[in-house]
Amino acid sequence: MTEEISIDPKLSKEESYKSLIPQLDALLAGETDLIANLANLSAALMAAFNFLWVGFYFHKHGELILGPFQGPVACNRLHLGKGVCGTAVLIKKTIIVPDVNLFDGHIACSSLAKSEIVIPIFSNGEVRAVLDVDSEQLDYFDDVDKSYLSDIVNLIESKI
Repeated sequence: MTEEISIDPKLSKEESYKSLIPQLDALLAGETDLIANLANLSAALMAAFNFLWVGFYFHKHGELILGPFQGPVACNRLHLGKGVCGTAVLIKKTIIVPDVNLFDGHIACSSLAKSEIVIPIFSNGEVRAVLDVDSEQLDYFDDVDKSYLSDIVNLIESKI
């Protein structure tokens, strides 16, 4: 297992993800504790991309409950169908929001968040959690983020 993530700041976003994924795979290798793995994934993504907020919410008992994260203090619980995370759980699809202020029902856990991407994490066909990433920049997330963050979620899904 490696405890150090190294990304060359000169790389493009896509090249950074390509460099990061094998490092994340090594980081998760041999560790069976989900919380430990999600905590390290949050820290690694934050270190690699300097997002405003990156973390996980667990789908339990009809709501989303805060899990490991990096960034400002977050909402402890989110209702299904509310906000980007709750909507992603209901529709079972990734959501990219270029401007969170234009998303109907957006929940502002941090007023600094300008754009957001949420990727559902599945187990046995059901959404068990979501990866939520916020940026201070408008229109930050794109198909590159969607593709590679989905690959990162695939690393997690095998451990849920």
